[in-house]
Amino acid sequence: MNAVSQVFALIAAAVHLVVWPLESFLYGHPRVRRLLTASTADAPQVRLWRVNVGFYNLYLALGMVAGLIALHTDEPVVGRTLITYLSAFMIAAGATLLASDPRLWPGALGQALPPAAVLLAHALA
Repeated sequence: MNAVSQVFALIAAAVHLVVWPLESFLYGHPRVRRLLTASTADAPQVRLWRVNVGFYNLYLALGMVAGLIALHTDEPVVGRTLITYLSAFMIAAGATLLASDPRLWPGALGQALPPAAVLLAHALA
């Protein structure tokens, strides 16, 4: 994987790392709810679901970081495999988010564009 694809892999991991505490711990704030759902309406009944989704984002980010670490150690095939799989997964999740509610297009793009750039930069190298 070239340097450009690795930089975008770091960006994709960073996006998911930032979203983790927003969804898991800070969802009670109206600004955070507006950022994540385009609404300030509170839905306390989804709190447990939000915590789960937040940690899901953490694990995706950690997987991407693990792929980058493996890429630069004795396991470059493992690294490329992890980065490629997680990039495809993040793109699919962004597309699913967009399809489920088009009003959430900023979040869908934020989730899908960096990993799409990973795969594009890798394919063009």
